[in-house]
Amino acid sequence: MKNKYSKHVDLILKEEKSLLNFLKAKFPMFNNSNFFFRDLQYGIRSFLEKKNIKVSYQEAEYIAKEFGDHLEKEGMFVRVNSQGWNVRIPEFATTEPGDPF
Repeated sequence: MKNKYSKHVDLILKEEKSLLNFLKAKFPMFNNSNFFFRDLQYGIRSFLEKKNIKVSYQEAEYIAKEFGDHLEKEGMFVRVNSQGWNVRIPEFATTEPGDPF
């Protein structure tokens, strides 16, 4: 069933790679690191705002849940607890040991 957020979810899914790179640039998101639901939610909201698409807190929460579920199915996220995931994206591996900043 389509709902009022479907077009935003479809856009996020279509631009998955761009969004993941955006999140990696904005948050500490590395292969085999933990990534939190709220970071995903705020990252999606910011990503959409850069495209001049305003979404509410609730809309961003729904979109983040859908996108997180998608990444789990793809094996890119492994659920750690109700708050977040472990990132399994080999391209996001750090090459330098220690603090990435």
